[in-house]
Amino acid sequence: MIDKVATLTQILEQNPDDAFARYGLAMEYANQGDIASALAQFDLLLTRHTDYTAGYFMAAQTLTRAGRSAEAKARLLQGIASAQRTNNTHALAEMQAALDDLET
Repeated sequence: MIDKVATLTQILEQNPDDAFARYGLAMEYANQGDIASALAQFDLLLTRHTDYTAGYFMAAQTLTRAGRSAEAKARLLQGIASAQRTNNTHALAEMQAALDDLET
């Protein structure tokens, strides 16, 4: 079985600015239930790649699953701003719907 965390970590050791690998590592941690590691990787991703719009949405979903809705709302607002900057109307609609769900 392939250890995705090890593979992605190795890629990032060689190229720390590989946004796709960083996103993949965050998602893998989230899928394994390692919320703290997932959020740490999302934070690194979004610090280095402020318009990696999917990162905001998935970070918000991870926060929501962890019961941290106030932080999830903040990430969604950041993601909505990113989607507006990049003209990503699909992501904008998804994040607005998620934000609306959290506020009800």
